[in-house]
Amino acid sequence: MNKLKYVTAAIALVACASTANAETSMGIVVKIGGIPWFNAMEEGIKERAAELGVSAEMIGPTSADPALQVRAIEDLIAKGVDVIGVVPNDEAALEPVLKKAMDAGIKVVAHEGPGLNNVDWNFELASADGFGEAHAKLLCEKTSEPGTYAVYVGSLTVPLHNAWADAGIKWIAENCADKLQPVGDRYGVAESVDDSRSTALDLIAANPDLRGFLAFGSQGPIGAGRAIEERRLGGKVHVMGPFSPGQGQKLLKEDVISGGFMWNPAEAGRVFVTMGNMLVNGDEIASGTEIEGLGVVEPDAETRNIITDNLLEINKSTVDDLAAKGL
Repeated sequence: MNKLKYVTAAIALVACASTANAETSMGIVVKIGGIPWFNAMEEGIKERAAELGVSAEMIGPTSADPALQVRAIEDLIAKGVDVIGVVPNDEAALEPVLKKAMDAGIKVVAHEGPGLNNVDWNFELASADGFGEAHAKLLCEKTSEPGTYAVYVGSLTVPLHNAWADAGIKWIAENCADKLQPVGDRYGVAESVDDSRSTALDLIAANPDLRGFLAFGSQGPIGAGRAIEERRLGGKVHVMGPFSPGQGQKLLKEDVISGGFMWNPAEAGRVFVTMGNMLVNGDEIASGTEIEGLGVVEPDAETRNIITDNLLEINKSTVDDLAAKGL
């Protein structure tokens, strides 16, 4: 009888020790792997995970396909991770699998998914309207002769890219219509350098009065810039959009890309881990809460969104410093 008591007590102690030492685990599913923007985000994820003593990995699908994101999230649910992070390609496609994750007790954090319902929180480092308008204003300022402009997004289902495009198009219609008119509809090519380049070449050939691109998606400005470089139209056709400074540094300095705005994707990676850890620990996120990387936040409890303003301008004066940081 005494032996049984000792064995039972020993098992209980082992179980408690195991629970106490259990490492918080996170998986963050991004739009696509292997491009500079998400490589930088992965570095931020790794750094913050090491600082907090948690386990975190980034999963980057081989293409910007919502079905691949769903599969990756299913795998993370099966593994029983504590936190799932996501940068969605298609919000509607992810809702069922994110609900499944939440029903399993997994915390869900999103970035660039302001319309998602099945999340604990979605965070942004820039407001959708402010980001789109900033690029539109820059294009209007750079354009000297009246003509047309084209709009790129990562795909027609990427919610935030399309919100940026909506804001930019609206601003130009209200403030710069005497100089710029849109050509065609928006083009869902900006997650691929090759697709962005070939589409730009077609648009340049078909529209002699093309004056610029609003390219929302980190590969869009690079691809459009390469097309402009090939056609020797630098300074005549302007490219605006968020891009990796290290990737676009040369094109910017040669006036092939005219400029843009971004936030630090490495910082977004750090925020994923910080917020995931807060949720697992039961920390409250409310008005006035300070979150490293976001600052003091004013969360919208109804929409589950945390919107902050952490924009960085990419121009000839800033690009070297930004690139030196590995962005």
